[in-house]
Parts: sequence; C-alpha cells; structure tokens
Amino acid sequence: MLEGLKTVRKAVGIKQSVRAVKEGRVLRAYIARDADRHVTQQLEALCVEKCIEVVKVNTMEELGKACGIEVGAASAVVLKQ
Repeated sequence: MLEGLKTVRKAVGIKQSVRAVKEGRVLRAYIARDADRHVTQQLEALCVEKCIEVVKVNTMEELGKACGIEVGAASAVVLKQ
C-alpha cells in the first residue's frame, strides 16, 4: 500500500495533513506509529470525524521513504484528484 505514495498527489507532515483534511481534500491518511501521540492525535481525530481511512505505518522513517523524502514523516495524506 505504501508503494504508491511516491506517485500520487499527497501532503506530507502533520500541519499540511490537518489542513487538507479540514478542507475536505483527503482520500486516505497515513500515520507513523512511532510519532509522538500528542502530535498525531488531532489528525487522527479529524479523520475519524470525517470518516477518512487511517493506515498506521510502523516508523516515521518508513513513511518518509515511501513519500520520497529523505527524512521521517509523522503523517501523510493522499489527496483527491
């Protein structure tokens, strides 16, 4: 499921992810399990509220690589076309 993240329209990082969810532009959210809970809880709560699928990824490093960046990412969201 992570393989396709490099090629789809996405937002990476908590602030951008939260903004995209609030604007109603998100199909699916990815959240790293090892990210600080206080950082990710707002995004997770918004996704539940708006019925957006949340996929848990083991590490921030794994999520960052899947997004094509060289640093870890706490979250990423796939954007609607």
